[in-house]
Amino acid sequence: MNSHERAGELQAEPSADSHNAWWKEAVVYQIYPRSFMDSDGDGIGDLQGIVSRLDYVKNLGVDVIWLNPIYDSPNDDNGYDIRNYRRIMADFGTMDDFDNLLAEVHFRGMKLVLDLVVNHTSDEHPWFVEARKSRLNPFYDFYHWWPIENGEPPRRKSFFDEEGNAWRYNFATMSYYLHYFSRKQPDLKWENPRVRHEIYELMRFWFDKGIDGFRMDSIPYISKDISYPEVDSRKYPDMFDYYSQGPHLHDYLREMNEQVTSRYAVMTVGEGSGVKPPDLHRFVEPSRRELNMLYTFEIPDLRKTTKPDAPDTGIDYSLLAVKKMFAELDRAAGDGWPAVYLGNHDQPRMVSRFGSDAPEHRENAAKMLATFLLTMRGTPFWLAGDEIGMSNIRFENIDDYNDIDTRNRYLQIRKEGGDPKAFLEEQKQTARDNARTPFQWDGSERAGFTTGVPWLKINPNRKRVNAEDEQNDPDSVLNYFKKAMRLRRSNRELIIGSFRLTDADNKQVFAYVRESNHERFLILLNFTPKEACATVDTDTTDAEVLLSNYSDRTRIEPSGPIALRPFEAIVCRLPPDAAPQTATL
Repeated sequence: MNSHERAGELQAEPSADSHNAWWKEAVVYQIYPRSFMDSDGDGIGDLQGIVSRLDYVKNLGVDVIWLNPIYDSPNDDNGYDIRNYRRIMADFGTMDDFDNLLAEVHFRGMKLVLDLVVNHTSDEHPWFVEARKSRLNPFYDFYHWWPIENGEPPRRKSFFDEEGNAWRYNFATMSYYLHYFSRKQPDLKWENPRVRHEIYELMRFWFDKGIDGFRMDSIPYISKDISYPEVDSRKYPDMFDYYSQGPHLHDYLREMNEQVTSRYAVMTVGEGSGVKPPDLHRFVEPSRRELNMLYTFEIPDLRKTTKPDAPDTGIDYSLLAVKKMFAELDRAAGDGWPAVYLGNHDQPRMVSRFGSDAPEHRENAAKMLATFLLTMRGTPFWLAGDEIGMSNIRFENIDDYNDIDTRNRYLQIRKEGGDPKAFLEEQKQTARDNARTPFQWDGSERAGFTTGVPWLKINPNRKRVNAEDEQNDPDSVLNYFKKAMRLRRSNRELIIGSFRLTDADNKQVFAYVRESNHERFLILLNFTPKEACATVDTDTTDAEVLLSNYSDRTRIEPSGPIALRPFEAIVCRLPPDAAPQTATL
């Protein structure tokens, strides 16, 4: 059966999410196509390059590949400014290349998920090319406008505009168009039924090809109050939280589910920009029939907004806040299902952000974080390269950056008389390009990624951090990741079991119990570069150590504090009669 026949079969009989939850047991492997593998020597990763590395991906044990946008785009925001939703970006190949990729992914028993970017288009999309010609053009109402005769438009901030203003004047129509992101990314007007119809049609186009789902970019922003009121700066001091509170957001998501996604056996996950944990259930409760999963920005934001719990923890953020947030997100999902992640293309490398990329700690920290993601309740989302412990590149000069976010904020800081040197220093830790450097396949000059000049500089640590060397090292980060994947697969309780914090007040150790039926697992994770102790609320007598990133770890203390070395991770099976006590957070 080919992909088109398969899609037709799935479309014929709608299936409720509760009966089609394959995505709950999946591990999603995110590929940033531009940086994964270049097949033609132009320095840019492409679809044929991905095909050439599918056996590597399959051998990791993952189930789903998520691709960042591959559609035709001028690349103002690396593909998130789409010019044609039904055409492949020339940098990446052709539609025939995509069809071959999809077939090869399915042949290996994996699934393929694409990015859906429908809060906005490129300003070069035919709809906007027409819309900006005249107020009488039928496509004018596909976008949000503020007529000049109404005076200055109400204040709106932009994520990527160098002036920070989300309104841009268009001379031909004598009106301003709205763009929450770059000025080359005008926002679509979902309030227009014709717009929603077109979006649902393009979704069907890809589902009928046989793709297995969408990750939905900035999906909470699609609904706007089209009276465009002034935003209450006291209630929404940074304004972006306001964007996720549109009056018809959930109406649109339910309509999308009813008309499109419920008719296919697919996965839907939303990027929860601006969504707070208490609102998570509104997106993912099965009875609401909106999305399967949604991930928020709370976790990565905590890394940069919190201070250490104590001066001597050895980490520069609050582990207590991280634990509390994961517990809160788990509860907030209600009867829905959590999405779990620590990094993606919009965040720096997870080992640099939540562990340590210092040479003496990088491997154990990367293994510890892998243990965490693969033993938490929920569907783990994994960024390609984290399984070999890739880390931040930390560019010194603005010219080394490609990302519109970094470049335009640098221009804005210079224009406003700020400190560009301090900004560049901060970007070494937080810039998105840290996660977008080419995949390090081997230790050669171009890391096995390309025979040409790479579109973004390759991390110099490729000589000691690369897949080729790690495949041959049984103690490598890569082979540890595979062990953790096998452990997850062979113990279903680590997928579907309940999640319960233990030793919740510990400022160095993240400890929790996963439980289902009569099986219990204790996970102990030292998030710091110092020795630490955990005191758990369950009997550890006869606990069986199943996995640890320290090869000499064969047992844990049967009573009293459990000593952990820097960034140590331990997964134990508890005996059936282990009786948990009450834990609080």
